[in-house]
Amino acid sequence: MENETLKQCEQVAQSWLDSPLYDAETKAGVKAMLENEDKTPLIDAFYRSLEFGTGGLRGIMGPGTNRMNIYTMGAATQGLSNYLNKNFKDLDEIKVVVGHDSRNNSRLFAETAANIFSANGIKVYLFDDMRPTPEMSFAIRHLGCQSGIILTASHNPKEYNGYKAYWDDGAQVLAPHDKGIIDEVNKVSVADIRFEGKPELIEIIGKEIDDIYLEKVHTLSIDPECIARQKDLKIVYTPLHGTGKMLIPQSLKIWGFENVNTVPEQMIPDGNFPTVVSPNPENGEALSMALDLAKKLDADIVMASDPDADRVGMACKNDKGEWVLIDGNQTCMIFLYYIIMNRKAQGKMQGNEFIVKTIVTTELIKAIADKNNIKMYDCYTGFKWIARQIRLDEGKLQYIGGGEESYGFLAEDFVRDKDAVSACSLLAEICAWAKDNGKTLYDVLMDIYKEYGLSVNKTINVVKPGKSGADEIKAMMENFRANRPTELAGSKVVCTKDFGTLTAYDADGNATPLDMPEASNVLQWYTEDGTKVSVRPSGTEPKIKFYMEVKGAMKCACEYEAAREEALKKVEAVKASLGI
Repeated sequence: MENETLKQCEQVAQSWLDSPLYDAETKAGVKAMLENEDKTPLIDAFYRSLEFGTGGLRGIMGPGTNRMNIYTMGAATQGLSNYLNKNFKDLDEIKVVVGHDSRNNSRLFAETAANIFSANGIKVYLFDDMRPTPEMSFAIRHLGCQSGIILTASHNPKEYNGYKAYWDDGAQVLAPHDKGIIDEVNKVSVADIRFEGKPELIEIIGKEIDDIYLEKVHTLSIDPECIARQKDLKIVYTPLHGTGKMLIPQSLKIWGFENVNTVPEQMIPDGNFPTVVSPNPENGEALSMALDLAKKLDADIVMASDPDADRVGMACKNDKGEWVLIDGNQTCMIFLYYIIMNRKAQGKMQGNEFIVKTIVTTELIKAIADKNNIKMYDCYTGFKWIARQIRLDEGKLQYIGGGEESYGFLAEDFVRDKDAVSACSLLAEICAWAKDNGKTLYDVLMDIYKEYGLSVNKTINVVKPGKSGADEIKAMMENFRANRPTELAGSKVVCTKDFGTLTAYDADGNATPLDMPEASNVLQWYTEDGTKVSVRPSGTEPKIKFYMEVKGAMKCACEYEAAREEALKKVEAVKASLGI
């Protein structure tokens, strides 16, 4: 089988060398892989075609069918163009927005995509420089476009790039258009790609969109008076060499914050992300330079956005004055708690509000929503599902916030993807409000735990790279389905949810259907003692993810650390039960 795979890879690679359609640099890279004694790079680059999935493309950059390059990205753009021209054939003009982040090749890919769209008769609004993903989402709606793309691999390592496709509502593409676009992309050969652009159909956009977007973001401020009182709040911010630099310091200034300190080395856009191991605000290491600056300045809050500025990581001081990281579940919970409590306090609630979280995000958010009589929806992982719920309730209910455990939050409905620009601005307001009340962000978190109960969340990533890794992940999911756990860490499993078959099972094996928009490769187990475990293969990286939530008990903030340690021991016991 391995010899057969190698043979196929060599044949495809040779066809790239023989074809006049590929450039000299690409051919040189392919030739080097063919001549290399170690055939692993060749197999990884050619064993499959980089799949245009429901979220677009994401992969390692380089030559090959399984790599991000102008040809795989070009085929995706040509397929999307074909679909747009079919789907919107009655419009006088079809329009798209093209944006990109700070990654290596992102500008090249963005300009190449703009040329391909224009060559297919589609009007293109191309940003003049890197911009946050949420601004691209906003621009689709603001400019009345039918689609948009952004070239980004979010928080992936520097070797990666990606391509996200959006629809006319500013959200990532969903059914039926996702499958329709995929079908068109799969039909495209390199010979079909129209690389020669029509410059008259490409319009460069920039500051004029920034200004309108930032003005809209400012309308989300709930308590501007407390900001005025706490305008000197000491903020440390880093964009991690990414697009947040373009708008987040400016947004904080517009909101009224006058003491914003940035990490100078990380304000330099750089696709190699030289000051971090990984530009991921989920990783504490990525915040280390910001934390050093915060200690030096005795700051109130540290915040970091990922390279495309759709997610925010944060740190604050605990009750001992030590800097601690706030995880994605806590972040989402703090945002929604503040929005609900302060909208209520200011009489801004109309009674038709709703919030959204993903199925793997902490259940404490549901407890907060229930106690405050706010409607809450659970949806699949990925902001396109939160955006879908906003669209379904548009004009009927008022969306006031939604988020997921992976550090993404959206406070508004004029953007339809997670937004670190508004999240950082709102986070600063929450800190100002806390300080106005003689508290810190950490105190707010403790207040939530005291009122709603302690819940400790831990995500375990099991990385399995390459083709062999993909096979292993598939086998793990099949095994979990075939052999449902009956207990986790000594507590009986009382409910299993299989979103792949849209079926829930009780402890006796009785089945009931799950009401979700489509099937998804996710499994969940709930135990008698309130533990929740979710498992799913990552859609963007070579890993399988386990999301664990265990309950703890604390009566006051002084008990938090001990209660958390006890809960983390249970997480280890759950891992042992699952053999990971």
